Amino acid sequence: MPNGEYLRYVALGDSQTEGLGDGDDTVGLRGFADRFAEHLTAVNPGLRYANLAVRGRLAGQVRAEQLGPALELRPDLATVVAGVNDILRPRFDAAEVAGHLEEMFAALTAAGAHVATVTFPDLGKIVPLARPVAPRIADLNDRIRAAAARHGVTVAETARPAAVSDPRMWTDDRLHASPVGHERIAAALAHAVGLPGSDDSWTHPLPPAPNAPGGSTMAAELRWAAAFLGPWLGRRLRGRSSGDGRTAKRPALQPLGTA
Repeated sequence: MPNGEYLRYVALGDSQTEGLGDGDDTVGLRGFADRFAEHLTAVNPGLRYANLAVRGRLAGQVRAEQLGPALELRPDLATVVAGVNDILRPRFDAAEVAGHLEEMFAALTAAGAHVATVTFPDLGKIVPLARPVAPRIADLNDRIRAAAARHGVTVAETARPAAVSDPRMWTDDRLHASPVGHERIAAALAHAVGLPGSDDSWTHPLPPAPNAPGGSTMAAELRWAAAFLGPWLGRRLRGRSSGDGRTAKRPALQPLGTA
């Protein structure tokens, strides 16, 4: 699409695309997809935007539940971001997860959409207790890049800048991007698809923080595990998801300012 003049943007994914960490369920969620839609609207005020993402969804669930509705909306631009929930499960098959993503890449590009996606940062640099999943993330990122290359999908390499490990990029749960993190992801996507006015400033370090805390201590890790990891594991053991009973926040294409 010349000069980024997209008319219909549809976002598929899980909690990151829904916007967790950027606002809340009381005031409303914003998130990188909303912020990316803002970049797009600045270039083309006629843009309409739908967000089909639902928190807690695995990649296979995103494909099963969101791909069909996305195709019905006939997007000329789509973002597909899923897989982190799979990475954190005891059983993980990178080929299977990448296969679900590639099916979405293939179907959306075949329907005429420009598709964009992202790579995932090493969670071990953010959550020391998550270091064992680093090989899973690296494997999935390599498969995402390969699948994207096969289908002409744009990849925003959000895994690579050193700034991604800055604690200010993450919420207290360290699994969801903060407003600053969501802003950086949106800027990365705008840069990756070549929107006018975009640049690589999203890769730059954040300004120095006053009285920046030192490295994580074991006590801090244990507090994090009790506050966030424990409840997450409890839901998994009970077969529950944070997205149970939830539906997409923007199931129809609408101008960005329309709730």
